[in-house]
This record gives sequence, C-alpha cells and structure tokens, in this order.
Amino acid sequence: MELFYVSLLCLFVLLVSISFLFLFSNKNKSTLSCPLPPGNSGWPVIGESLEFLSTGWKGHPEKFIFDRISKYSSNVFKTHLLGEKATVFCGASGNKFLFSNENKLVQAWWPSSVDKVFPSSTQTSSKEEAIKMRKMLPNFLKPEALQRYIGIMDHIAQRHFHESWENQEEVFVFPLAKRYTFWLACRLFVSVEDPNHVAKLADPFDVLASGLISIPINLPGTPFNRAIKASNFIRKELVAIIKQRKTDLAEGKASATQDILSHMLLTSDENGKFMHELDIADKILGLLIGGHDTASSACAFIVKYLAELPEIYEGVYKEQMEIEKSKVPGELLNWEDIKKMRYSWNVACEVLRLAPPLQGAFREALTDFTFNGFSIPKGWKIYWSANSTHRNSEVFPEPLKFDPSRFEGSGPAPYTFVPFGGGPRMCPGKEYARLEILVFMHHLVKRFRWDKIIPNEKIVVNPMPIPAKGLPVRLFPHNKP
Repeated sequence: MELFYVSLLCLFVLLVSISFLFLFSNKNKSTLSCPLPPGNSGWPVIGESLEFLSTGWKGHPEKFIFDRISKYSSNVFKTHLLGEKATVFCGASGNKFLFSNENKLVQAWWPSSVDKVFPSSTQTSSKEEAIKMRKMLPNFLKPEALQRYIGIMDHIAQRHFHESWENQEEVFVFPLAKRYTFWLACRLFVSVEDPNHVAKLADPFDVLASGLISIPINLPGTPFNRAIKASNFIRKELVAIIKQRKTDLAEGKASATQDILSHMLLTSDENGKFMHELDIADKILGLLIGGHDTASSACAFIVKYLAELPEIYEGVYKEQMEIEKSKVPGELLNWEDIKKMRYSWNVACEVLRLAPPLQGAFREALTDFTFNGFSIPKGWKIYWSANSTHRNSEVFPEPLKFDPSRFEGSGPAPYTFVPFGGGPRMCPGKEYARLEILVFMHHLVKRFRWDKIIPNEKIVVNPMPIPAKGLPVRLFPHNKP
C-alpha cells in the first residue's frame, strides 16, 4: 500500500515538474561567480531521495554522506532531495558556517506539508510561528527554570517504572521509553498527569508522528490523512485543557509557573497581545511532539548500549548508587544530584554521538553565496548531517568504538558534536532532554540489569534511529537473586 502512495506521488510530481522543466533552467547562471559544488542530481524528478532515505531504512544513514564525500573529494556536494535542488554541507566547517549564518544567509526549511498537519489559526506560516516560539521558550527551558521540575520528573519516573517495568520478566524498551517521555511532556507542558488522560492522547500522537514522515498524500486511509485527523483530535483536547486552565488561573487554582501552558497564557508579545487559544494549542501540539520523540530514542539506545557493554553499565551503576545511598527514604532527586551524574551524562553523550535522534536538518539559501569556493544559489536547500562529524575518524578516532571519555574535560572540538544542532537553531529543549534522560538512567540502573533478547536487532532510521523490533530485553531486578 505504501508503494502505491509512493508511485502516485512520483507520478504527480513528474507531471508538475515536466510543466516547469525549462522555465527556471537558466535562472541562476548569470549571478553565480563560482561553480556549483560537485555532485549528481540523480533520477529525473525524484533525484537521489530514494537512496537518501533507503540508507536510513537500512540503518546506515551516514553511507549516503560518506560515499559522496569519497566520490567527489569534497565536504560539500550537490544533489536533489525531496523534490528540491540541494547541497549537503559536511564536517565542522560546514556546521559552523550554517549555524553562524542563521537568518543571514540561510533559514530553516521544511516541507509545506507541515502546515497541513500543524495549521495555525493565524495567517502566518509555521516558520514564523516557530520563530515566535523560540523567543518564548528559553525563559521556561533554561537550566535555572528547569531545576524546580526535577522532583516532578523523579516522581513521574518512579510511577512509570513501578507500573510498567517492575514485576515484569521481559519488556519492549522503545514503546516504554516513549510512554515515559510522553508522560513527562504532558505533565510539564500542560499538567496532565493522570495515566488514563495521558493514554488518551498517546495513541493519536503516535499516529501523528508516523504520518509526519510518510508520503504527503491527503487521501482517505493514507498515513498523512490519518495524521491530519489525529492532529485535529489532539487540538480539540488541548483547547479544552486551555479553557479550563484560563478559568483556574482566574480563580487562583493554578500557578503562573506550573508549566509551559500557564507561561503561554500569561505572556504577551512585544505589542502587548496575548495568544489565542488555537495558537497555543498549535504550539503545545508541536512541543509535545518534539518534547518526547527524540528523548525516547535516546533512552532506548542507552538501554541497548548498556546491555552490550557491561563495563560501561558498571560505571553508571556505581555513580547512580552513590547518589541513591545519599538520599533518605522518599527523598526526590534534586539539582545537586543531577550535577553528580557526570559519567552517566558522558555515556549518554556517546550514545547521542553514535545514534543521534536528530540526523540532520534542512536550511534554505536566502541569497546567492559561496562556500569553500562553490556557489550556492538562492532558494536551494542545504542539508547538514550530524554523522558527517559524529562518525568521522578524523574527528572522533575509532568512531564506532563506544568511549565516554571523549566527553571528559573540554570535550569534542566545537561544531563536531551536534545532536541538538547549533547556533540560533540549537534545540531549546537540550537541558530538558538532559534532565529527563539522566532521571531515566537513575531509575533504570538502580532497579535492573538486563539482557537483549534479540542480540543483533536491526536499527531503522526513519527519520530517527529506532530498534526495528522495539528492543525487547529480559530484566534481572537487583533485589532478586
């Protein structure tokens, strides 16, 4: 069925593309002072999109990048991806250039289909709304603001492990990691903590997330169509939560600092205007998607690598048990405890290097410019890849070796370790992700050892790395022989 959708999409794109094939063929020739980067546009219409995507489906997304670096002897090459003329920037110099020229020479780009899944009630684009959101989020997601939520994270983690892990001989890690991170996001973003209410939202979110990375054909029964319906359902649920919160704030039953929702309701823009309910629902919807999918991937891969590397597990276990022994019964984790988790975070960073949830991202050229002696025309899309440095032996010696010591001291060189992006577009939830990952690790290792049930389980990258079978493990509780 998916193949049918792919074929239908390709046919549609082909008909449209033929109509415009020659219209813009000479558009940029007269304004470019340097040659275009080396490369290949691939097949007509579809370009190199299938190879770009298929290397991820096969679990080796870096292959698309490194094959072309080797072929063209260049850290920048041209291609054709997702129906767009594109260049790929590789290495620390490419990352630095893009991150340093955000909103100067380049800007964020994503397909227009995003607006169909995340329609704003305003007349602005999702791109403009994202810029507004980035201005608002730092006040809530900065480390000093998040410190007061560590106890809540600890409380949710305790409930999660008690209800979903304890007294189980075997579990599927990836869906449980998604449940944990989604529960946290619901609690910290909109103060929804009841497991039944969380579950009511969780299934539509899974439909929405899978539809975002599907073929964007809005016909009944397609993943994209189901994603749009799921987003509409979730938006209605969020509007109901927002209306109740406004009443609670007015009656003094809710706090101005209890979550992002209260922050949004009480924060005006530079003109003194407050956001409409549907605008807030749109933004919360996006936050809930971004606030748990990437972290759940990271948590799952931490479980994977700790199962494969007993000596690394021992280091994390020792550190976490020292923290646990310093606590009185019933005492929740706090900021001082998080600061002691240095080795655990080095381990998490090495996981993020080898299996970055954010494989890369697209930018769009705002004007003609040159990079490394090559011209990049206005309007072209630019892709940067985390793996171009993460798995580069010149940047990280023995790149496939799991080595947390890479992050000791000053750590990797600037612009080489980029699981959260960089520059103005760096993920604003980086510190939030660090806290939820460390709290997860604390509760995991203090309760269990575990073995992988499928030793060589395939990893699929679509668009983030996912264990193909959900990472089933066999649990061995510490308090049992």
